[in-house]
Amino acid sequence: MSEHDQNLPAESHGSSVVNLADGHVEGTGQLPARFENPGFPPHVHRHGDDDEAAARRSERQVAGLFGMSMLATVAFAVAYFAIDDNEVVSLPMIGETNALHVALGVSLGLSLLGIGLGAVHWAKTLMSDEEIVEERHVLRSDDEARQGALEVVDYGAETSQIKRRPLIKYSLGGALGLFAVPLGLQLVGSLGPLPHNDLSTTLWSTRIGQRDGKGGKKRRLMRDPEGTAIRLSDVTLGSVFHVLPEGINETKEPLNEKVKASVILVRLEESLIKSQRQRDWGVDGVVAYSKICTHVGCPVGLYEQQTHHLLCPCHQSTFDMTEDCKVIFGPAKRPLPQLKISVDTEGYLQADQGFAEPVGPSFWERG
Repeated sequence: MSEHDQNLPAESHGSSVVNLADGHVEGTGQLPARFENPGFPPHVHRHGDDDEAAARRSERQVAGLFGMSMLATVAFAVAYFAIDDNEVVSLPMIGETNALHVALGVSLGLSLLGIGLGAVHWAKTLMSDEEIVEERHVLRSDDEARQGALEVVDYGAETSQIKRRPLIKYSLGGALGLFAVPLGLQLVGSLGPLPHNDLSTTLWSTRIGQRDGKGGKKRRLMRDPEGTAIRLSDVTLGSVFHVLPEGINETKEPLNEKVKASVILVRLEESLIKSQRQRDWGVDGVVAYSKICTHVGCPVGLYEQQTHHLLCPCHQSTFDMTEDCKVIFGPAKRPLPQLKISVDTEGYLQADQGFAEPVGPSFWERG
């Protein structure tokens, strides 16, 4: 044995654990027959294990963190309604950014942080930290095992002291309960305003200068996108006009109005029109129909002049203009709604009223 080996601890030669900090170790040429059970390190008692005052102090700290979470959750809800969507705030190293996004992010982060820190502090200071060994067993549940599982749950509740610490129990319940508010608030609030009857009406149902549903001037049919009025004499056989209502660009949301109010204007030989109502709602064979396909809302894009069929290019729904735009092919289930038109004193085409039914695809509230 070398002089260096004589300086090694005696237990180094017979142990399976080699302390590398002790320098070189010469082995015996054989591995140990089995690894020794290292056992558990000695349990170190915490202040809260022996001192009730320390335990209560930890309880108040945990409750304080849960309380911080609750306040942050309430702040989230307040900010959601109180801060304008377009308000801007300047932050260091970031610059100008949306104030609502900052408020929601910070408050939601603090809410999560309070719950997380509270749970960690609770586990480290009050919950039992005794290490327990459970031997492997056959993976089979019987009545005894189920009863044992219930006992484990009861034991966990007991050792966590949640029954003895009502302040933690109620503050945790409040924090977790309120934390669901931001999730539900975003889900419901971000759906946007209720549509009310917006899906059932179009700009054609209103008049220019109308107040309280009375008075006003009927809207003329305007070329899209030129925005010029159309005379009855302009619409000859074979002509097709893409039409929008007069004054649409002065509305609050013109794009939304255009989606619903787009119309296609065509002149047919009156002898080909099979529906009396279709004749009555047109003028001298000139008829106007919604351009929004009743299948999924694509714009009807093709007009066949010989057969007088309108074709939607998305899914090939085909409408016969001589039969009140009846569906003759494709997945659409309803005909295109007709717009009732007339001629004003200056010879321009105008809308007498809105569509008799909602335009576009079906929806739940459709009557």
